[in-house]
Amino acid sequence: MVSVRSIQRTASLLLLILQQAACFVSRSYRSRKALPLLHAKNDIKTSLNEISWKEIGQRITAEAKEALECASIAISPLLRVDSSVDVQEIVRLCDDLDGLAVISNLWTSQQLQLRRRAMEFQRYELLCRLMAKRYDDYVATASFLSPSRIPRKQLPNLQDIPYCKPNDSVTPAAIDENGVPLVADCELKEMEYRDNILDTALLNIFRKLVKRNTGGVTSSKPGIDGLLDQGRTFMLQPNQTSEAQHKMVYDTLGGLMTPVLPPFYRIFMSGIVPKIGSDWDGKQLGPWFYAPWLTSIVTPPFFGFLVGPSYPNRRKDGKLGGLLVEKCKFLQESGCKGLCLHQCKLPAQQFFQEELGVALTVSPNFETQECQWSFGETPLPPAQDPSFPKGCLVGCESRKAVAGTKVDLCNY
Repeated sequence: MVSVRSIQRTASLLLLILQQAACFVSRSYRSRKALPLLHAKNDIKTSLNEISWKEIGQRITAEAKEALECASIAISPLLRVDSSVDVQEIVRLCDDLDGLAVISNLWTSQQLQLRRRAMEFQRYELLCRLMAKRYDDYVATASFLSPSRIPRKQLPNLQDIPYCKPNDSVTPAAIDENGVPLVADCELKEMEYRDNILDTALLNIFRKLVKRNTGGVTSSKPGIDGLLDQGRTFMLQPNQTSEAQHKMVYDTLGGLMTPVLPPFYRIFMSGIVPKIGSDWDGKQLGPWFYAPWLTSIVTPPFFGFLVGPSYPNRRKDGKLGGLLVEKCKFLQESGCKGLCLHQCKLPAQQFFQEELGVALTVSPNFETQECQWSFGETPLPPAQDPSFPKGCLVGCESRKAVAGTKVDLCNY
């Protein structure tokens, strides 16, 4: 018979074995857990020892040197005391850009292409100075170098720069039934416009305002085609006048801007003193120096629904305040010089001058369908503007609608 003492001894032995086993398992777990950390610490230490801090210092120094040299290239035209520009300097810059090599081990060169951008900025500023001092030389230089050496979009102004056709063909001149020379249609590929939500909303509002300001003229066509149909229907109404078209667009622009924006613009952009009961009421102290430039910056997002993509550039005098419409939606889709003149160019110029207090010149290019907007530049009457051609466009549907009459839709 097993004694109680034997049972107690056996139980104590089993308990001791279990305790030892638990301790072994616990030590093994801790050692396995600590092993990766130990290896990691050793790897980090080894990696730190293997790093060449001298090479890192040299790399940072090289990157900083390249960035400083690029900054010096970019700002050099801005720091010149002498404003004269040598055309040969611009040509040499084009040569240097053509032969520019990327430094493969420099991030500023390989990824940012900082030196190329700095040299392109320097060339742009030199072209601006040349345009401001000797405009005819600028036109000759830009026409010679673009697009073969300078991309067209990198020129500060395109108003008088001819567009080189791919086949360098010359379209024969055409005349209408009365013997009047016609303006050639644009032969460039049509742009596909992708309206965003803002464009769609503004276009719908604009069309409703046009309907109200034309006495109910509407169209079942969607989008910009419907707006142009409304405008053409209004233009071709019996006994229609240019002044009535200008007023319609003037009132539509005023409604689009709401009663809030014009007073705000007149004060903070044009410098017109509001009516506050003083002797200065209504007097204009501006436009402020920043008004043309800032207008060209904030306009594109709210402008695209009518004309498509645009970007700021320079005016013909080389100053800030220019805006280039890449390919005017209004002109491309209408193909009508009369609509361009009486429902865009002239009323827009009138609205900015009279309602907002800032001069504006709108200069369409019917060959390329580009359009230059120059804020702060006083416009010439169309009859005196050498850049605004006489005659109608060859393919204009509006001209065909008034064929055989004495109605002149395209002049003023």
